[in-house]
Parts: sequence; structure tokens; C-alpha cells
Amino acid sequence: MDIDVSKVKGIIFDYGGTIDSGGDHWSEVIWDAWQKAGVAADKGMFREVYVYAERELARTLHILPHHDFHDLLSIKMRIELQRLAELGHFAPSEVEDKASRIADICYASAKESVERARPVLESLSRKYPMVLVSNFYGNVETVLKDFGIDGYFIKIIESAVVGVRKPDPRIFLLGVEALGLKPEEVLVFGDSLSKDIVPAQQAGCQAIWLKGKCWTVEEESTVHPNTVRSLGEALAFIESA
Repeated sequence: MDIDVSKVKGIIFDYGGTIDSGGDHWSEVIWDAWQKAGVAADKGMFREVYVYAERELARTLHILPHHDFHDLLSIKMRIELQRLAELGHFAPSEVEDKASRIADICYASAKESVERARPVLESLSRKYPMVLVSNFYGNVETVLKDFGIDGYFIKIIESAVVGVRKPDPRIFLLGVEALGLKPEEVLVFGDSLSKDIVPAQQAGCQAIWLKGKCWTVEEESTVHPNTVRSLGEALAFIESA
């Protein structure tokens, strides 16, 4: 890896896709839940309504600060399935039941991923101050508290709150500022090459890409020297350096 651990004095973590899904893009987690819940749709249609829901959440205030992750998932799944019904590919009468089932499956998956990440967060937070930098809906602090991991971070930088979104490198510079360090002294963990790793490096930070199932074929096929398949693998590298 092209990481100088001796320079690292602080850490920035992404949340969604990094801590709560082990590197897999959340579309893949939800697609798997659709299948388990028995929603009959092809992946192309799924991706269409997934993008629709993301845009709807961006333009309309559906998610409020007090909503935990299960609340968020329930709202998002309802929007997805309502759109699928509008397009004539799903029975409107099944929206509520299936949305609830999918939310339950996704929440359980996220909880398992957070528990796998917890020992890494615990170990790193003993040695380094840590900041969370996330594109989120204004409720990430509630989500972190729900999962019991808010105490690992000295500051939360959330796009909906600060008005800057990844892949803008400035959001990482806000994290660097919160740590009170130089960019080269900060190590960033993220699951997205385009939204985490590239802008973090543009900001002057070091970065480790937690690579799971990607959104695009291009990102899936991209090779980066600082790639790991689990947070445990990243921790082992840092501790052995």
C-alpha cells in the first residue's frame, strides 16, 4: 500500500457503505433484500427506482433528524416500491408490507456490518482522533447513536448540515480542520473510489479504499494500490506498519 502510517495522526471515516455494509454499495444490499422479500423485478428496473428514490430524498425533506436507520429505510423502501407500482410493475396493495419487510432485512444487515466494524473503530479510536464525513440526510447522528458508535467520533461532518457533498474535496478539508491536523496527517477510509478516495487524495489526505460490490462496472474493474476487502484487513496493515 502507498500509505505512510508514520505520518498518520488522525482518521476520517465515511459512514454509508463503509461502516454499515462492509464496502458494498447500498444498492447491492437493497437489491439482495428485494429478492429475499420476493419483489419480482429485474435489476435494471430496480436501479431505475433506486435512483428515483435517491433524487426524491434529495429534493424533498422526507428524512428528519430524529429518524433512526430503520425509519430511514422504511421511508426509502416505500418511495422505491410506490414508484415501481406507478410504473406498473408492482401491486400498490403490497407496498406497505413489502417495504416493511425489506427495511427489516436491510436493517439487520446493517447491524451485522456495524458489529463487524466495531472492533476496528474501537482499536483505531484508542490511538487516533476520528471524524465522520458522510453524504447523509441530516440524521446520521441519530443513526450512529442507534447503533452505539457515536462515541468513537469527535466530530460529525454531514453533507445535509454543512452544505457540501462528496465528491467535493472541501468536505474532507472540513474533516481535516475538525481534527486540527495537516491533510497529509489524516487517513481516510471510504467505500467509493469516486466519492471518497479520489476527493480525499485531492484534498491532500492519505486514503484506503474499502472495496466491495460497486455501483458501476468501471469502478468495479478499477485497480488502486490502497485497496482492502475488509476493515479488519486495513487495521492489520496499520498495526503492522
